[in-house]
Amino acid sequence: MIIIDGYNLLHASGVFGDARGPLGFEQSRRALLDHLSELLGAEAEQTIVVFDAADAPDGLPARYLHGSIRVWFAREYPDADSLIEEMVEEESPTGLVVVSSDRRVQAAARRRRASAVDSNEWLTGKRRAMNERARQKETKPTEPGPGDVEAWKRYFGL
Repeated sequence: MIIIDGYNLLHASGVFGDARGPLGFEQSRRALLDHLSELLGAEAEQTIVVFDAADAPDGLPARYLHGSIRVWFAREYPDADSLIEEMVEEESPTGLVVVSSDRRVQAAARRRRASAVDSNEWLTGKRRAMNERARQKETKPTEPGPGDVEAWKRYFGL
């Protein structure tokens, strides 16, 4: 499972909406979640992004799905860090990755022997992996057709 400190990663990503105020936060959150969907691929199903609730739009539920990503607002907590700390305590540390640059959140993850990754480092790694996959798709030769296989077998005497 991947637990992401939402606003922390948002600031690391530089993905922001054009509007200011609550509408700007909403646009920025959506842009970040769209970007994460691309970066994570199948891992999105195992991801929870936690945002502070102070800037949550009115009428938005405390939890919802953005594609396959679970999005939680820390409505009943002083901040997202408090909710993330509680989640880390409840989850099995095996395979748990906590993404935040916040030392408090990282310390909570390390106490449970979960993986704590700085937001900038995690994002850089995911972007690099996505770019590498795209590059490989562009340069990967197409599979030979059935006729090509037989021709190569004859050529090599197989």
